Amino acid sequence: MSNPQILENKISYIQKHLDIIKKYQTLNLEQLSSDFEKKTIVERELYLLCQAVIDLMEAFIAYRKFRKPLNMKDGFEILLEQKVLPPKFIVEFKKIVGFRNALAHDYEEIDLRTVVDVLQNKVADMQFFIGEIKKGI
Repeated sequence: MSNPQILENKISYIQKHLDIIKKYQTLNLEQLSSDFEKKTIVERELYLLCQAVIDLMEAFIAYRKFRKPLNMKDGFEILLEQKVLPPKFIVEFKKIVGFRNALAHDYEEIDLRTVVDVLQNKVADMQFFIGEIKKGI
């Protein structure tokens, strides 16, 4: 079971980490690959953001008493079914689950081009996601 305060706490946590990651958004592939410390910070912050977005999605589904997701990607499908998120957005955004898994389990072999792509192009999607969830609280 979830309640509005739990959702607001999760949103606040995500926002805090979005503020941190935005400081690194101008980094390119060369800069990230040549600076181990920045690479580590970016990967960790992106992992935390991905996990927090997934947690928020799951808490929101519980709060709204939607059907239980079969897996993490299915949770985003539920938000599509319930018209919480638009179809065009969901297609790309649910890839966050795979990216999170790669950061968690394949961290030694993660493709830095993917990290840079998420850093530069997908962080705004997380902000959009928060806004859409707020509408449903």
